[in-house]
Amino acid sequence: MPPRRRLSPADRRAQLLTVGARLFAAHPYADVLMDEVAEQAGVSRALLYRHFPSKHALFAAVYQQAADQLLAGTQLVPNAPLAEQLIHGMDVHLDYFVANRNAVLAANRVLAGDPVIQTIMTNELDALRARLLAVLPLADESAREAVSDVLKSWLVFVRVLCVDWLAHGTCTRTQLRDVCIGAVLGALRPLLAEDPAPDWPPQGSGAAAQGWPPHNT
Repeated sequence: MPPRRRLSPADRRAQLLTVGARLFAAHPYADVLMDEVAEQAGVSRALLYRHFPSKHALFAAVYQQAADQLLAGTQLVPNAPLAEQLIHGMDVHLDYFVANRNAVLAANRVLAGDPVIQTIMTNELDALRARLLAVLPLADESAREAVSDVLKSWLVFVRVLCVDWLAHGTCTRTQLRDVCIGAVLGALRPLLAEDPAPDWPPQGSGAAAQGWPPHNT
């Protein structure tokens, strides 16, 4: 065990979260032991359990911290190119998913029915939906509910698709990202006052090469 350092409660909690995040990223949920967390953090079991009374509590805190960091890295700005912002937001999330594959699979599969983990996910998706609603060119307030419903369904679709991709790797990362972006833009265009991303799909992409969107006749 590393020599124990005296830290403030806040700093100790942050240290334990760092160690927990590393272990949950490196190993399946069932293989992470609280004894190992304590050992790698250089603390006693009693001190670890004082901060986190169970492995579930530690994982939930790790996942909440990740959700907060992902939201901080996914800011949306009105009047900026929407496609570029969607690309950035997807890349931020995919960077985390790839680097923390075991943690993401644990949250979405091993703990899929857990109300605490589901609340963390739901809150993040609701925050992302609100940010998208704030930057989209709504025709009027009557369109807000329809657009909100589309965004809610799309965010769930993205989560499911990304988890399946992590588990099976059936396409490239770029293809996955572009499928997700193309899906939301295609679903939103009929509901908005103007095309939110007239430069999408980019020239040379699979969709553009196949003549999508079709020209009016």
